[in-house]
Parts: sequence; structure tokens; C-alpha cells
Amino acid sequence: MLAHTFCASTYGVDAHIIDVEVHLKFGKDYYSLVGLPDRAVSESRDRVSAAIQSSGKQVPQGVITVSLAPADLPKEGSAFDLPIAVGQLLVTRQIKSDRVEKTINLGELALDGTLRPVKGVLPIAVEARKRGFEHIILPKENAGEAAVVEGLNVIGCGNLKEVMSWYNGSDEIQPLRINVKTIFEKEQSEYVVDFSDVKGQENVKRAMEVAAAGGHNMVMVGPPGSGKTMLARRLPTILPPLSLNEALETTKIHSVSGLMKSGSAIVTKRPFRAPHHTISDVALVGGGSIPMPGEISLAHNGVLFLDELPEFQRKALEVMRQPLEDGFVTISRARMTVSYPSKIMLVSSMNPSPSGDWYDPDSPEGSSSGQMHRYLSKISGPLLDRIDLHVEVNKVSFDELAQKAQGESSEPIRQRVISCREIQQQRFIGMDVHCNAQMSSRMVRKICKIDEAGSAILKKAMTSLGLSARAYDRILKVARTIADLERSEAIRGHHLSEAVQYRSLDREGWLG
Repeated sequence: MLAHTFCASTYGVDAHIIDVEVHLKFGKDYYSLVGLPDRAVSESRDRVSAAIQSSGKQVPQGVITVSLAPADLPKEGSAFDLPIAVGQLLVTRQIKSDRVEKTINLGELALDGTLRPVKGVLPIAVEARKRGFEHIILPKENAGEAAVVEGLNVIGCGNLKEVMSWYNGSDEIQPLRINVKTIFEKEQSEYVVDFSDVKGQENVKRAMEVAAAGGHNMVMVGPPGSGKTMLARRLPTILPPLSLNEALETTKIHSVSGLMKSGSAIVTKRPFRAPHHTISDVALVGGGSIPMPGEISLAHNGVLFLDELPEFQRKALEVMRQPLEDGFVTISRARMTVSYPSKIMLVSSMNPSPSGDWYDPDSPEGSSSGQMHRYLSKISGPLLDRIDLHVEVNKVSFDELAQKAQGESSEPIRQRVISCREIQQQRFIGMDVHCNAQMSSRMVRKICKIDEAGSAILKKAMTSLGLSARAYDRILKVARTIADLERSEAIRGHHLSEAVQYRSLDREGWLG
């Protein structure tokens, strides 16, 4: 006797449909599971048997062979429990249904038959709809995530008994329906922090507005207590809201990583990831024996904040260079190659020296210029090439801290950023570019044209301030964003002058 059920497995942010075949023949009890299962899948035998017994059904007796096809794809995770259980119940005719061929089954089984949530549901639901499946049965906690996909009947069940009742037609569970647009609009504007909380630091707020408007990477350099981390954590409040496509992309990554909250349907806010400086290169970029996304991919369409940048392992920072340039991470293993998107805003902060002090030749307690140079030189030139704005952050004075008036809130800043991004979207129609920071060198030459006066300003800045050649394109990109904020078609002199101010780490006496 032979039965077929279907489930799915994720590879990267994509899913593959898995055909679960259960074959039963008379003989001495024997169980075999084939199809490159990992340990979690191999251990499903005991979980499935206990769950079937706890649900009042009979465990098949005889020679049982379970095949997971295609056989050359590695299978990992506990989501195969439910389809294997359904297959065993089908082959013993304890459930009968004509829905099996059009249904995807997902879920981990507890010993009492309870369905436990699994990861990777959204990409699986997308693939199921694409392949023509009509139903997906899964744990109730995952139902909202799958219901984001239109045209698929999402059947959320609490235990194996409910699954059997649905297949036998004795309990018609209503498919879950959600209004994605309503959820999206309600949750996007909810933030617990705001730029109005920050006292002073008007120059840094301006730099962050420019960075948000053009999608530019930035680094803040200043002594401890100057507010660098506080400012960085408020950056998402001024970024444009996620589009639905961006939200689905982001949700897929969080789903395969198992980071979706129970009962949540979709990621509605731009991610903000702030890993500790002891993080390994694999955890930062992604990898492992079974490839998983790293922090740079978990921050896709959002912000990756690296506090105390020079304290991170040099190797970890260097492996970020290619993902920052390409916008995706590729992880190759003997049996598979997977890619994870990594289009992020890199925001980092650092002290000017190991002690945290600026160089002051008149202060014996301050760091020497040599100490500062060695400390700042921990950041390699190639990595610095990918950071557009360098912002000096000074300590806030007592008068600024004591003032009662609040600064500008996040909402008006966000509206200016949104208007600026709309200009860029019109400019880059038909191109795989969404903001000024993503322009190639050829596009910079074409789009960021400057007149003779502007060329003279830039030449003077490059020579008098000792700016490196790598700063040239960065200055033009940032100047283009500043001009867009003013709705100016041309890049003018004051736009270039402001952009030059954001290249402090390229000056002589900093990194050399």
C-alpha cells in the first residue's frame, strides 16, 4: 500500500515542494526513512507514533518506508512530522480524503498530538500557491503568516485530531483570512522612540536626514556619552515606510530564521539590528553547515548598526565588503548554494581613540595623535570606501541638555525623506537602483554632473583637505541627495560644500 502527501522545505529564502511517500507492507515491524533527512527529521518516527496513539488512532504495523523526494535535496527541521503522520494514516485508511493531492502539510508534533509552530512558512506558502496547491495545513501560530498569500486556503490546527477531522470532513475548519493592508497601515507608524527626545546635535540630525534620504551608509565618531547610540536607534523613525514587496522580502528572511513572533503575519517596520562587537564573521554575514542568514541579511531593507566599530573582529568586517557592494550574500556548500538579500543601511559609531578622547595637544590626559591614528586605522580603506558619510559627534553642553524646548520630531523629517525618495524613484525608473547610494560610477558621471564652479569647489576641497580619490564619487552621491532634499535639479556649490564636510575620516591626520 502506498500513500502520497506533500510538504515543503526552505533553501535560502526560497522553498521546494517535497513529496512524502509512505509505503506499507506486511512483515516484521521495520521503519525506514530515506531522502537525506537530518537528525531532527530522522527522529520524527517516535514523535509521529506517539502523536497518532495519543489521537486515538492505530500506528501502522509492518514494514514502513518513508521517502522524501527529491532525494538529492537535504531535508532539515521538524516540519515533516505532520505530513509523515498524515501519510501513515492514509496508508492505513484511517483518514480518507480527496484533498490530499492539493494540500501542503506542515508542523512539528508533540507526543500528545499537539501541533507546534515551525519556521519558513511564508516562502513555503508562496511556493505552494505558485505550484497550484489549494490548501495548507499548519499550526495555528503560523496561520497568520501563511494567510498573507492570497488564493490559498490556510487551515490553522491545534493538534493532529483537528487535522484528521478536516481530512475526513467531520469538522470543516474555516480558512483564515486577514487584511494585510489594514495590518500594514496600523503597525507601521508605531515607534516608542522619536528624534524629539534628542537634545542638541543638530548637525548630526541633519547628517542622518541626508543618509536616510539617499540610503547612504554612515559612521559617527565621537567621545562616549555624546549620544551616538541614541541617535542611531532613532534612524528607523525617519526612514520611508516599507512597501508591501519589501515587507514580504523581509518577512521571508525572518521566517526562515525562526524570528517571527507567534501569531504575527508580516514584518511591518524596517529592521534595526545591533549585534555585539564579539560577533563572528559567520553570524554577521551568514553561513553554517546548514546555511542560515546572518545579521546583514536580517537587516535587509533596514538598518545594521555596528556600535564601537573598531572593536569588531577585522575578519568579520572584511567579509561584509562584498555584500555591501552587491546587496546579497552567497553561501556555497558541497550540496547547495543559497543566496540571501542584504540591501541595508550600514550605520556605525566609534570613539576617536581607545580612551574615547579627542586629540588635545594641551591636555596631558588626552589621547596622542599617534594613538588616535592607530585606533582609527583598524577600519580598512576598502570598508571605508563603502561608507558615504563620516560625522563628528561632540558632547552635548549643559545649556542644551537643560533647555525645555523639544527638537524637531521624527514625522516631519520622515516626510521630507519620503519626498526625496520619490524624486529618486522617478529618476531610476527601469533601473535596478532605488536610491542615490546605489548608483554605479558610470551613473554618477551621468546623473551627478556639476558646473565649472562646482568643479572648482570640489578640486579645492580634494587638495586643501587632503581628501582621498575614493571620496570623489561619495561626495557627488551625497551632494545629489542634498540637492534632492531641496528639490534642486542641479547640484550647486553649497550642496557640494556640505557633502565635503561629511568626509572627515579621509582627511590627513585621520586615516592618512
